[in-house]
Amino acid sequence: MRRLEELFTAWPFLGSRRMAAMLRAEGHRINRKRVQRLMRKMGIAALGPKPRTTKPAPGHKIFPYLLRGMPIDRPNQVWAADITYVPIGRGFLYLVAIMDWASRAVLAWRLSNSMDVSFCVSALEEALARFGEPDICNTDQGSQFTSTAFTGVLLAAGVKVSMDGRGRWLDNVFIERPWRSLKYEDIYLKGYADGHEAKAGIASWMAFYTNPPIR
Repeated sequence: MRRLEELFTAWPFLGSRRMAAMLRAEGHRINRKRVQRLMRKMGIAALGPKPRTTKPAPGHKIFPYLLRGMPIDRPNQVWAADITYVPIGRGFLYLVAIMDWASRAVLAWRLSNSMDVSFCVSALEEALARFGEPDICNTDQGSQFTSTAFTGVLLAAGVKVSMDGRGRWLDNVFIERPWRSLKYEDIYLKGYADGHEAKAGIASWMAFYTNPPIR
């Protein structure tokens, strides 16, 4: 799973067939079906113009995508939220970040050992407390973001909710760029053993990413 995660971050367009071939070329005894099972478990799928594997929970409201054709040129106009995996020791943690679409600044983030919605809500509430309310917040259709716990915070603050359209993988693809940078510039290099190490290291990288000493 760790190597799959590295390959997916480097080449997010690869599907299970090519992933399996690359792993076999590296000496791993693995077939495509096992790669498919692991990719489903990790929640990853090749980027491409097809329906997402991230699906909302039954009964959750799906909001329309509001950003198509919209010029986004000022802070607090549009925020985005996304979740990624962070490999540690022999397992994974989940990392959520709230980002400003115009500045690409990470406004707030949280690590969690489960996919419970609470860590996403916590990051969102911190971003709102520190930076005020954006006009719009955009997410994918993952169950954490479609939950009333998450959308309720946004609506109560007067923020319009926007969600990527199914099959519209480009709608929020820019947020994958900082994930790639984080993993290659920090996580893969340091190989964190546990959550405490990961939290301290990611905090340092996030501070550097948002406010680099030289621009």
